[in-house]
Amino acid sequence: MPKMKSKSSAKKRFFPKKSGKFKRGKCNLRHNLTHKQTSTKRNIRQGDYVNDASLKAVQTMLPYGA
Repeated sequence: MPKMKSKSSAKKRFFPKKSGKFKRGKCNLRHNLTHKQTSTKRNIRQGDYVNDASLKAVQTMLPYGA
């Protein structure tokens, strides 16, 4: 049986950790930054983990953990 392909877009966005979780970047830091508070922009810079509801979908897109 051939190897399964990983989604190229998911490889760029999600990073597997040893615990089985996937790390991801937060959104809303591309444009329209002048009206956002400094504290909000600082919090957006920090990474986050994929929540439990979306974890199965990410694991399907990355069958070998990227």
